[in-house]
Amino acid sequence: MAPATPPRNRPAPPGRPPHPAAPARGPATTGRLTLAQGTALYVGAVLGTGVLALPGLTAQTAGPASLIAWAALVVMSVPLAATFAALAARQPDPGGVSTYVRRAFGDRAATVVGWWFYLGAPVGIPALALFGASYLERSTGGGPVATTGYAAALLAAGFLANAFGVRVSGRVQLLLSGSLALLLVLGILVALPHADPARLRPFAPHGWSAIGPAAALLVWSFTGWETVTHLSAEFARPRRDIKRATAAALLTIGVLYLALATVTVLALGAAGTSATSLAALLELGFGPAGPLLAGVIAVLTTLGTMNAYIAGTAKLGAALARDGALPPALGSGAEPGGVPRRSLTVVAAIAATVFTAATITHTPVQPLVLSTTACLGAVYAVGSAAGARLLRPHTPWGTAAALTSLLLICVLLALTGAYLLWPVVLGGGALLWCRRPSQIP
Repeated sequence: MAPATPPRNRPAPPGRPPHPAAPARGPATTGRLTLAQGTALYVGAVLGTGVLALPGLTAQTAGPASLIAWAALVVMSVPLAATFAALAARQPDPGGVSTYVRRAFGDRAATVVGWWFYLGAPVGIPALALFGASYLERSTGGGPVATTGYAAALLAAGFLANAFGVRVSGRVQLLLSGSLALLLVLGILVALPHADPARLRPFAPHGWSAIGPAAALLVWSFTGWETVTHLSAEFARPRRDIKRATAAALLTIGVLYLALATVTVLALGAAGTSATSLAALLELGFGPAGPLLAGVIAVLTTLGTMNAYIAGTAKLGAALARDGALPPALGSGAEPGGVPRRSLTVVAAIAATVFTAATITHTPVQPLVLSTTACLGAVYAVGSAAGARLLRPHTPWGTAAALTSLLLICVLLALTGAYLLWPVVLGGGALLWCRRPSQIP
């Protein structure tokens, strides 16, 4: 395999990973993302379409005890976000987690992790669009045909925004995330007068064991911390701003998620156990205008999340091609400021294929969500292990965060059950790619 990176970043021979104390200089960046734009990308990636459906769906699964799952996931996000922030600040590179795994464990492991994200994340992008479309359909009517049309339009808008590069998508994200946060706070405040502590009883109507399946669903709501690592080289001041953006996003997301889940249970009770619980919540405060406002929030949320995921996934594909883990033709646009249009086209093709197949077969969104979370959970696990190795000589707190997140992620991965087959299949495909004569020897 011909070297695709400068000599100082060339991977060690297979079987001999780079020493963890090697300096994490990484490529010089010429990015233009500001702290505010970076924070907005994080918020958009993590505070995603989970706010639309999961407060109700988790309440349906575990009753008021679902609040324990929400609190646990917020706490678990801290070491995970801290690990990826420390890694991204030390080595800003569009390869993101794949780059860190390469430095820690070698090329084959990096290829597997890259494939998990690059081919796993696009499966969940249609689910994002369908979540938002279901809210729009509730506001306007039209049935399944309207839902499909809205979802297709949201997908097209998300990919179009990224065709002009991350500078444009960063500005779009700042507007989307800011508007979303304000509308969610407004929705929570107007529903508070309807909160009734009596709706907390019985607290665990389906048994305490139901908290586990609720937490498995919630992994979808807390994915995204790895997404912006692929855009780390786009920050104007990565060493300073990535950690600050992570901290600001953690605070914003944790407060909004916990407040929304709590108000959903207290104000709606059993009526809130549906995929459109946010619309029902807003209807309490705004009457007939509530579903319409929910539709606006759905559009902002869906576009914001898709924007962050599409940008990160497309950039990762270009970096993987640069490093020999994908066909070289996809490598254009890997450099900071570059627009990875070829990689973006592949991501769009995968998402469109999954969307078309799900529409034709009437597949619900849950399999798409769980397939994606299984892949992202696997990425988190190996990425955390890489963080524990790479950060040990530099930041003891980073090593502790990485080991803690690794332990917690392994527990969550076990909850995904049979959907772990998807990362196993992709991992096998990645290893076969590595055996090609022109690839890793």
